[in-house]
Amino acid sequence: MKLTGFMSKIRGVSAARVLLLTIFTVTLVLGTSVVAYAQAEGDAPVETVSVLDNIKAAGAVGVILILLSGAGMALTLMHGMQLRRDVLVPPDLLDHVESLFETDDYEGALDACEQQPSFLSSVLAAGLPKIDRPYEDIEEAMEEAGEMESSELHRKISYISLIAAISPMLGLLGTVMGMVGAFNVIATSKTSPKPKDLASGISEALMTTMMGLIVAIPMTISYFILKTIIDGASVEVSSIASELMSRFDDGAGA
Repeated sequence: MKLTGFMSKIRGVSAARVLLLTIFTVTLVLGTSVVAYAQAEGDAPVETVSVLDNIKAAGAVGVILILLSGAGMALTLMHGMQLRRDVLVPPDLLDHVESLFETDDYEGALDACEQQPSFLSSVLAAGLPKIDRPYEDIEEAMEEAGEMESSELHRKISYISLIAAISPMLGLLGTVMGMVGAFNVIATSKTSPKPKDLASGISEALMTTMMGLIVAIPMTISYFILKTIIDGASVEVSSIASELMSRFDDGAGA
């Protein structure tokens, strides 16, 4: 099998990584811009609100969202590196296994797969010990191995999906807490409260909502991109393994 047949898939994965980097850049710019926007309420040289002040206004919920943002970006970068095509389908391993298959050295091919763990090697290593059995057994073993590897990869990136799901909920929690605080000021004030008295609660409500969305949107996109990479790799590995093992399908040669 020639690797040139998968050039389009390589370009697709490369484009996905460029998109991931773009998401991080946009997230950083957006986060800085929307927080800074809260400062620009007028040109009068009165009290100004710094970015740090706006972040502090988000309270404990804001701190949690910042931590989740850092964890989400770290997970996305880590899995983005682990899900590179060269890691899932190592070209050197594929070339080596193809050359061993051409010389009918299936034991050597199995040893090569066991020495270099990857998505591809796990699928091939599941089928090679069964080459003396009917092809259906080989195919079933490889399908099970492929499903297990795919499920494991999906499980790893599921934490990114979790962060994307709970961030807006935390933002909503902060919104409710801030509005409750603002209404408490109204309820306990003996006179009509000034806008400045309500600013703290309202600021917390708006900042937590904004921060929750800033975290959730890029994490959702990142999860979708990584999931697409895994699904594409599963199809590619299945195609490679089926082509390599098709020589053991007696029915195909009939």
